[in-house]
Amino acid sequence: MKDEKVRERGWARASVDRYGLLKDFAKANRREMTEAEQVLWNAIRYKALGVSFRRQVIIGDYIADFACLAQKLIIEVDGGYHSTESQIQEDELRTQVLNRLGFRVIRFGNDEVMYDTEEVLNTIRKHIVIQ
Repeated sequence: MKDEKVRERGWARASVDRYGLLKDFAKANRREMTEAEQVLWNAIRYKALGVSFRRQVIIGDYIADFACLAQKLIIEVDGGYHSTESQIQEDELRTQVLNRLGFRVIRFGNDEVMYDTEEVLNTIRKHIVIQ
């Protein structure tokens, strides 16, 4: 039954050789969220936006900061190192892969989340499709 659900979703699969490592990283990331991630998580948890989000979700060979699986929506909170040229390229590749898996990805910088939380929430709301 579980294998059927994974096959139906397709995106849930990580490479067999990477899954254990990704799972450990995801657990650690949930325990040690950044301040900006904590602010956003407190604002979107418990269906505060009308949909359910999970944090540190393994999708393919990546760990998404936050994901609403029903909406196929990923939210990434980017710290300062995301502004380096190499990281910008890596983030773009990651977004392309996640898009191919059927996900929409929206990104916010730490400062946006920390100092303009309501605008961040408004942007997320615009990406939620009411069914």
